[in-house]
Amino acid sequence: MSRSSALLSSLLFLLVAPGTVAGLGPWWITGWRAHDGPFAVRLAGVAVIAGGLYLLVECFGRFAWQGRGTPAPIAPPERLVVSGPYRRVRNPMYVAVVALILGQAALFEDLRLVAYGAAVWLAFHLFVLLYEEPTLRRAFPQDYAAFAAAVPRWRPRIRPWRAGG
Repeated sequence: MSRSSALLSSLLFLLVAPGTVAGLGPWWITGWRAHDGPFAVRLAGVAVIAGGLYLLVECFGRFAWQGRGTPAPIAPPERLVVSGPYRRVRNPMYVAVVALILGQAALFEDLRLVAYGAAVWLAFHLFVLLYEEPTLRRAFPQDYAAFAAAVPRWRPRIRPWRAGG
């Protein structure tokens, strides 16, 4: 896939999948109405949302630019992406989506979003175990084995991993 089609396809998938899970889902739950709680909690929520959004967009761009594909299972990358945030954690996109949800939980002070975030993480975890990891092991047998052995699935490494090193 060309980089330009990968970027366009990734943008579309970004709006549809994470846009629904981390945008529309929280909106349905909260109506995006904030309470008059502590300013520091709401500010922390905004910071977590900003960090999650940056991480998500960065990872989507990396998939298109370096992997020449998208995060969508119907148009996967041609190359295994193991740079940038992937040097610290194997699933930074899923971490970013959960961060967006939990940031909104803090911003809107709504515990229902914490429960929703936990359910979303569980769904991601099961998807990773049952579909994504077996697919990556088949597509990139040696590279993915080294990557999975060195980089944790959910808990980020302190020092970034260097492929081949």
